[in-house]
Amino acid sequence: MSKNYILQDENSVYFECGYSCDNEIFLHIRGRNFLLTDSRYAIEARNLAHDTEVIEIKQPIIKEARLLLRKFGVKSLVFDPYDFSYAQFEELSKFIHINFIPRPFFSKKKRMIKSQKEIEILKQAAIFGAKSFDQFAKFVSENGLSLSEKELFFHACNILKHDGELGLSFEPIIALNQNAAKAHALPSSDRLRSGDLLLLDAGVKFKRYCSDRTRTACFTDSVEFSKRQSFKTQKQNEIYQIVKEAQNLAIKAVKPGVLARDVDNAAREFITKCGYKKEFFHSTGHGVGIDIHEFPNINSKSEVVLKEGMVFSVEPGIYLEGEFGVRIEDVVVVTADGCEIL
Repeated sequence: MSKNYILQDENSVYFECGYSCDNEIFLHIRGRNFLLTDSRYAIEARNLAHDTEVIEIKQPIIKEARLLLRKFGVKSLVFDPYDFSYAQFEELSKFIHINFIPRPFFSKKKRMIKSQKEIEILKQAAIFGAKSFDQFAKFVSENGLSLSEKELFFHACNILKHDGELGLSFEPIIALNQNAAKAHALPSSDRLRSGDLLLLDAGVKFKRYCSDRTRTACFTDSVEFSKRQSFKTQKQNEIYQIVKEAQNLAIKAVKPGVLARDVDNAAREFITKCGYKKEFFHSTGHGVGIDIHEFPNINSKSEVVLKEGMVFSVEPGIYLEGEFGVRIEDVVVVTADGCEIL
């Protein structure tokens, strides 16, 4: 984007210059980049921010940004209306004659097609994430019996972080049996028993990029998170196979030129045909990158045309309230002739 623009969202700023913090404003003015921050972060910012002039602020950051805009005589400025609070925008725009151009999510749109370097980082994040699933499976097999969801959640967080080497993409979802019927279940005091259905949705951050994965498994004194599962009831096995095939059909539908909604439809139409339309109530996927939820959205209304380099999750699910839920998720990258599971 060649126009002047302003950013405050941490991940958006990181994408621009390789550094971000919780008190910053990034300005792109006439081809030059400026990062405004305070003395707590200035040293690191100067060391880590690339192709960017770091300005250590001496007064409130919005006022500093306004002064810089006035200094350069900026006449128009692109901003994301979701990036600033009403009060911040009021402060930024007062006493200054600038044409502020609202462009919702313009940074996320800019990041929708990943570079080869980004894809390699996302692949590594996915590898770390998958290894964490294996390590958690080993822990649960050896120590999980009778532990509560809250205790399992605590141990999952520690395992995912790899002794502090990695961050969490989001707080993991660990749900047993009927709690798994809540797509974003909170950990409860329910305790793990032999024969229980166990859903794990988790991801790690590597070099700021996220992984995201969901597996639904059966615990029979041990557990493993492959897609080959056998559950204790015929209904659980039936639902699992439907979700597994729905994901398979959606992944097969991914290729350049296809509408994102057609990927969603591939999963949704199969689940509907099997009689569980109302029990699949979320989108089939979402973009994954520096943010855990990016573009493109893979839902029934998305008009986005898939292009090589787009990265997103494919995660259909069926949720039977009061009984159990099943979700299976992988992240894929669109390739020249289809897609690759990361």
